[in-house]
Amino acid sequence: MSATPSLIALLEGPSDVAAVRAIMRRNEIGGDHVELRNLQGVTNIGRVLPEIRQLQPDADVVGMCDAAEVRFVERALVADGCPVSDASDLPAYGFFVCEADLEDELIRALGTSRAVEAIQSAGLGGKLEALQIQPAWADRPLAEQLHRFCGVASGRKEQVAGVLAAELSRDELPEPLSMLVDRIAWSA
Repeated sequence: MSATPSLIALLEGPSDVAAVRAIMRRNEIGGDHVELRNLQGVTNIGRVLPEIRQLQPDADVVGMCDAAEVRFVERALVADGCPVSDASDLPAYGFFVCEADLEDELIRALGTSRAVEAIQSAGLGGKLEALQIQPAWADRPLAEQLHRFCGVASGRKEQVAGVLAAELSRDELPEPLSMLVDRIAWSA
């Protein structure tokens, strides 16, 4: 990454950073001009966006959030001078919304069978099986088990997001990730 990136992608947490990084690597998108910034929670966007505007006013700022956190992004963009009415306005300002969250997007894009294969290939198959036999999860649909598996242990969300994202070809990317990656690629 250069000293002053021309594009800053504001991402909710380390799992989002890992997923975007994996997609960039798989699609050979250079990252010298990009900073993938972990917001450590999307609620911090209201503080971080003005800081970026002050310190790096020429940087293109884009981002991604989960559907449940849209209001924080909307408020931050309105405070930044963008006339945002609702979530449908966010893509015009380079912000894309995951329904319901990044893990859900990745699991749906891959399908449950490919997601399980990717998890097994990463050496996490036994841990997934351990979750699946727990009484609270044994009878749940596989997609729900996979979603829970992503966040059940410290660091796993980041690891699994990177593993799942790396399995997706460019044309398989869920819309929010595809649109974000396109913005990153176009800014090069």
